[in-house]
Parts: sequence; structure tokens; C-alpha cells
Amino acid sequence: MTFPTQRPRRLRTTPAMRRMTAETRLSPAELILPAFIREGLAEPNPITSMPGVVQHTTDTLKRAAAEAVELGLGGIMLFGIPETRDPEGSASLDPDGVLNKAIRDVRAEVGDDLVIMSDVCLDEFTDHGHCGVLDADGYVDNDRTVEIYARMAVAQAEAGAHMLGPSGMMDGQIAAIRAALDEAGHVNTSVIAYAAKYASAFYGPFREAVDSQLTGDRRTYQMDAGNRTEALREVELDLDEGADIIMVKPAMSYLDIVADVAAMSPVPVSAYQISGEYAMIEAAAANGWIDRRSAITESVLGIRRAGAHTVLTYWATELAGWLKETR
Repeated sequence: MTFPTQRPRRLRTTPAMRRMTAETRLSPAELILPAFIREGLAEPNPITSMPGVVQHTTDTLKRAAAEAVELGLGGIMLFGIPETRDPEGSASLDPDGVLNKAIRDVRAEVGDDLVIMSDVCLDEFTDHGHCGVLDADGYVDNDRTVEIYARMAVAQAEAGAHMLGPSGMMDGQIAAIRAALDEAGHVNTSVIAYAAKYASAFYGPFREAVDSQLTGDRRTYQMDAGNRTEALREVELDLDEGADIIMVKPAMSYLDIVADVAAMSPVPVSAYQISGEYAMIEAAAANGWIDRRSAITESVLGIRRAGAHTVLTYWATELAGWLKETR
């Protein structure tokens, strides 16, 4: 028998063969753990729409960071939830505020053994829930917001963050932050730019995670889901302004964007597997409709296959543990 002469299945015959010929692999160092800390908590507070994820206390956050080091994770991205909010998001600038204190605590716990990343955005800190300050018409004021971001970035760098994540999608935010950091002497503090961040329906559980005060939406500053080439323009602008890493958010419904950006970016590309993606898999697994471990692994592998060098995922710790088991 001579037909067929081409038999790709030969490289799928055994687990060892499949492992040897795999084109894309997962490593703990490629995973970044998003983590929430809420001011005033005595015990960690479970997030109901994200089973297994909590709002941390100082102690539990430090333990999560130490575990991330033990498992070899690449980084941890910190989000802070203050007790008091106002229209300007003033708590974001307080050196002793929830996020800046958390950065200091985690840096004291793990030093340089983990990349400590922090969110530069006002949505957790404003009483209206938008990512910036509002003008008299209720429209987010881009330039006033960028000025605050620059001050936030310096405060977070001084608290000990290795890498800052401006996520507000304000025009010019990367250039302003880079200039402020350099002027303050933080020339080695890097910036991961949320360059292509879309206005997505899949952010719902995150709103619970940060106790968002938002009414309405963020479509005047986050990207429209139907736009593809616009993402490359946003990426090019952030690269020109000095971004060290480029991020696409969300990941699941935007793998074409991840691939487009990976094909053109001279710097590493990251993608954020967001709260809604997490919640859907957890819900389907809880109902017995899918195999949880296989679905989690496949979902993150797909993001890496699309071209992301690193993935922010709420499963980072658990997935890293699985990878450690199978090494």
C-alpha cells in the first residue's frame, strides 16, 4: 500500500512523540498572576463570580506572592481597592494608600525574585468608576487624567514596582509616564502598555472584583470590538512613546489581534485572559460540561500559540503547579 504517502499522524502516536514535536509549550515564567487587595479586610473576601479568586488582605497577598516565587511565575499584577473614593481618585496618589502600600509589602516579601507589576488607572479609585477624571459634561478628560497617571506611576515606582501597567487607554499616557519616571530617577522602571484594550462584555466579574462604581460604559476611550487595524495604530503609538511590553486585552475573542501585534512588535507581547473568560470556563466545568484542567490548559496554550510571550491569567498559580507536576 502506497497511499497515503504523507502521514502527519506518525508524529502523534504516543505522548512522548507529541511532547517532543509540540510547537508551543507553557512555562510558569510566562504566566502573570493578577491579584486584588482591598483596604480594611480582616479576612480574604471571595469573589462570587470568579470562584477561587479573592480580594486579599496584606498577609494573604504576601503569601500569594511568595507562592508565585516558589512556583516560578513571571510576575504578579496588583490592583488596589480603597475604602474611600472621590471624583479625582485621590487615594491613588497616597503613598500609604492601599495599592502603594501593597507594592511595598510585596516588594519586601519577595524582593527581585518576582516582577512586581501594578495597575496605573483611576477606575478603582473614583466614585464614578471611570478610568479618568470627568469634565463638566461627564466626559473623561484625557489630558488631566494623563497628568494624574504620571504622578501615580512615580508613586508606584517609589513604592517598589518593577513594572507599571497603564490600563486607562488615554492618548499620550505612555509618553507622559515615561517622562515622569525618568525625571524622578526611575529610568529602570519598565512600562507594560495596555495598547489594544477593547470595550468588552467579558469584564463583568472584574467589576465585582474591584467593587466598581461605574454606571454606563467606557466606549469613549476603550476600543470598539469590530476594529482590527486600529489596534496596530494604538500599538505603534505606544511603541513610539517608549513602551517596554505591549498588551492586548481581552485575549480569548481577540486572538487575531494578539497574532497581528506579535507579527509586528519589536518588544514582547502580553495578553490578559480576563475575568469573563475565567468565569465561563469555571461555570462550564462546575456543571460538568467540560474538563476543567484540560480547558484551562488549552485556553492559555491558545493565547501563547497566537503569539503572546506572557499571559495574565487568574489560573497562573494553579497552572504553574500542574506544569511543575508534569516536568
